[in-house]
Amino acid sequence: MSEDTQAGTDAAASADPGRFPQVPALDEAAMEAARRREDELTKPAGALGRLEDVAIWLAGVQGRCPPKPPSRPALTIFAGDHGVAAAGVSAYPAEVTRQMVATFLAGGAAANVLAAEVGARLQVVDVAVAGGGFPHSTRWHVRDGSGRIDLEDALTRDETLQAIAVGRQIADLDVDRGADLLIAGDMGIGNTTVAAVLTAVETGADTLAVTGRGTGVDDATLARKTAVAAAAIDRARAVRADPIAVLTAVGGADIAAIAGFLAQAAVRRTAVVLDGVVVSAAALLADRLAPGARRWWIAGHRSPEPAQGLALRQLGLSPLLDLGLRLGEGTGALLAVPLLRAAAATITRMSTFAEAGVSGRTPTDSEVCSCTPTDSKVAGRIPADPE
Repeated sequence: MSEDTQAGTDAAASADPGRFPQVPALDEAAMEAARRREDELTKPAGALGRLEDVAIWLAGVQGRCPPKPPSRPALTIFAGDHGVAAAGVSAYPAEVTRQMVATFLAGGAAANVLAAEVGARLQVVDVAVAGGGFPHSTRWHVRDGSGRIDLEDALTRDETLQAIAVGRQIADLDVDRGADLLIAGDMGIGNTTVAAVLTAVETGADTLAVTGRGTGVDDATLARKTAVAAAAIDRARAVRADPIAVLTAVGGADIAAIAGFLAQAAVRRTAVVLDGVVVSAAALLADRLAPGARRWWIAGHRSPEPAQGLALRQLGLSPLLDLGLRLGEGTGALLAVPLLRAAAATITRMSTFAEAGVSGRTPTDSEVCSCTPTDSKVAGRIPADPE
């Protein structure tokens, strides 16, 4: 993005954080070139499965074939407290949010370890941790916690817009620092309840279909969580038409910031790996704030939380990993980073049939008939399907 274009984007975000520029399309020419190259590599067509799909997607994101392996991933963990924690919906007390932010800053959480393993820069942002006071995050702190969404709105509309602006600004800073792959993580006791509610409102699913055990709650806690979610869903359905109103009613400052972050990454033509249920719920709102943003995202992993599957289905995304992870923090997305690198490496460094002197698959009659005179029969090349 040029400096003039970015300046215009910054000005628009400052004037109306909830209004996004048109999201650009992926580069179809680069994707088609990647498809053809995958067909020419020394393997049966489709033999690398999802890796081939990922390589083609990366080509579209980067506008080049072959794509480069992502080398500068950046993880931002958005932290915030949620009023629903007071209803007893989690296995952990609300103060754990603050304690975990301190753990991230000390480098002792799973996200820190996995980020180091894949070479990702990690930052944690206090958007709505009760009490605030983290010096590095003062500029991003919107409020102390969010309202109890079964009884009241999570935020005011102005706070929602402020939180969206926080996410947009952080995405811009990451891209401007050279990040080529963005990840959003979450930390907030009670946030899987909020994610379940948002997913129900956005997909039309019922309460039982979206409510899971989160941090591993027992049956009694799950019953309370389900009742709280049902009440919040009832409150929010009336404002379903307006994504900012939905975030105001039953979201949270941290989740609104994630939505702004995901949408702005797409505006900035930067790939995103989605994490678990909380980030996937935020993605539903982000794609409504910036229609088409989903094209720039890939789902890192499948969460056991039922709401995530519903959210990804609506977004048309299929997760790369299924490891039973339910931690959040961006951990599942981090674990998917090596798969993206492997996809780019294979399409770049594998030999073609012609280069290796390997005979390719014999074309079928239909493939022979569909070829144009310019489709020279290079060994191993499989003609593209006619469009």
